[in-house]
Amino acid sequence: MKKVKSVVLDHPVLLLIGVLLIASNLRAPIIAVAPILGLIRDSLGLTATEGGLLTTLPLLVFALLSPCATVFAREYGLERSLMAAMVLVAVGVMMRSTGSVAMLYVGTGVIGIGAAFGNVLLPSLLKRDFPTKMVMLTAVYALTMGVASALGSSLIVPIAKFAEGMSFMSDWSFALVSMLIFPLLAIVFWLPQMRNHTAPAKDTASLPHGGKVWHSALAWQVTLFFGLNSFVYYIVAGWLPSILQDAGFSEAHAGVIHGLLQLSTAAPGLLLIPFASKIKDQRFLAFMASTLSLLGVLGLLFMPAQATIWTVMFGFGTGEGIILALSFIGLRTHSLHQAAALSGMSQSLGYLLAATGPILAGSLHHATDSWTLSLWVCALSCALCAMFGLLAGRNKQIS
Repeated sequence: MKKVKSVVLDHPVLLLIGVLLIASNLRAPIIAVAPILGLIRDSLGLTATEGGLLTTLPLLVFALLSPCATVFAREYGLERSLMAAMVLVAVGVMMRSTGSVAMLYVGTGVIGIGAAFGNVLLPSLLKRDFPTKMVMLTAVYALTMGVASALGSSLIVPIAKFAEGMSFMSDWSFALVSMLIFPLLAIVFWLPQMRNHTAPAKDTASLPHGGKVWHSALAWQVTLFFGLNSFVYYIVAGWLPSILQDAGFSEAHAGVIHGLLQLSTAAPGLLLIPFASKIKDQRFLAFMASTLSLLGVLGLLFMPAQATIWTVMFGFGTGEGIILALSFIGLRTHSLHQAAALSGMSQSLGYLLAATGPILAGSLHHATDSWTLSLWVCALSCALCAMFGLLAGRNKQIS
């Protein structure tokens, strides 16, 4: 019996299920807040700027702490580090759901730490255990994040409606704590991997530091393409339900469209990743990604009634953008050491830039009582992203 149990626990399928369940936690618990942000703000008396912090905090944590995940994993192993990440997400979800303003923000930060570690370490684990299937599994990985985020965004408003009138917990608190299902499932399926103790791959993002990469114009072009694409995505992902509700959509309908945004960001992975390595010059792809995002933003600005079309277009564009930006880390470098340095630089600075987006958009809305200026900021950022995409997409490497 013991031998059979060992074979079952070591089966690659079980490992892959655990990986995909961890992937489902990297975005869903953070993004799912957006459709009920109005409920949270009304209940706690938060301004739009303070509401934007709920999206900004995880990005700040990711920018500042994600490179530290490598140091932690080298000390304690990939498997234990990923388990710790899921435990942190679960603890953060529970803290965030207590109904306290302080715990709302502290819990959100704790979720950000767990998601940051998972974001950095999961690709390293895939490269170690499935080296010949990295392309296919990266597409499945991206799709899993999109599907989980779509489910969270689509169901959180109906869950909040179901919880109305509960005496022991507010509707939004109950809706937020329901996101606990994602880390709990991941923890259960990851337990068999805890017997292993392996270090991350050498090309995992390292602590950011000065060096030759930081003096490279191409490295800054890759970083700004990554950062501007993320900046625009997190503004729209954080505020889309509020934008749609102000345009006349119901909370539930806005939540469904927000879920569609998450799903559409994953679609490019299925279409683009199998061919990315065969295309030597990615300028056209990078330019088109930002152009699609720009058209989606302009559509929301001028024709919000067709928000479903514009949201899918925007999601596809930003989803393609993030895949290309991450691909550039390997395509524009000569060695694993250089790739790790560029990864640390682009992700740390890129997510720092992205972190300013939601709070800036919330502040502009608070000052003007309109989303128009915020959407124009997104449109300008998409245009700049297209320009840096043309530069970063050239078939050349950092010297």
